[in-house]
Amino acid sequence: MKEQQYILKNVKSFEPKHIFECGQCFRWDKEEDNSYTGIFGNNVLNVKKDKEDIILKGICNGNIEEICKQYFDLETDYDKIKNKLANIDEYLANSINYGKGIRILNQDLWETIISFEISANNNIPRIKGIIDRICKNYGNEIKWNEKTYYTFPSIQQLSKASIEDLRKLGLGFRDKRIYETTQIFLKGQMTLEELENEQDTEKVKEKLLTLPGVGPKVADCILLFSLKRYEVFPIDVWVRRVMNELYIHQEDEEKVSKRQLQKLAKDKYSNLAGLAQQYLFYWKREA
Repeated sequence: MKEQQYILKNVKSFEPKHIFECGQCFRWDKEEDNSYTGIFGNNVLNVKKDKEDIILKGICNGNIEEICKQYFDLETDYDKIKNKLANIDEYLANSINYGKGIRILNQDLWETIISFEISANNNIPRIKGIIDRICKNYGNEIKWNEKTYYTFPSIQQLSKASIEDLRKLGLGFRDKRIYETTQIFLKGQMTLEELENEQDTEKVKEKLLTLPGVGPKVADCILLFSLKRYEVFPIDVWVRRVMNELYIHQEDEEKVSKRQLQKLAKDKYSNLAGLAQQYLFYWKREA
């Protein structure tokens, strides 16, 4: 593969920091020049903002323009989505203004399942470290700019890892979960195709919840960040906090139930709840 470049001229709703630091992905790293380099699929890409342009450069397994349009969801009108959400109330309008460059990536389903199983009760630096070690040990090597990168391992590649192997990579209690999940897909007890092809979001969620270590929050993250089910509303400590502070005003935020938050999100944000969640999450955590 040889290096390619693709420049987005005067693009709106595309801010690398907002996209790569809003909690949806773990394989993008900030460089000294404030650009970001990441690995997805069989592609290694550097993304840099230059005034109003976005410069995308790297080695891709195909045409860089087509790959970027798909991965960065460039054919979705985020300005239209933001305008609709901003009219709901001033709180959401403020959060959108803060994270106006967020886009929901089209991430690989298998990578998203494993990554968010690893994310449970974990922090981002540790999540990134675990995923990097898994990729170095079981993924394919890609060289670019005198550096070596590693793809996320396929089901077959990851199936070579025993529970003990995964434990040595620092997964902790997640080692058995990752092993068992890999075996479920390896044996065809669940397939990526059936998850992707099922139109009923609740049915997909029910299937995801049968996987080891997948609770409601992880299932919702998989649904939102790979399957693009915008109606789901992942809830973590930051989302509970911001929703309580803005709308519920319970003195003890831990007493706010997830059911209460889900109902509030559905009533206020309807089928765009997942996008509202991303703006609110990023605003609360970063601001």
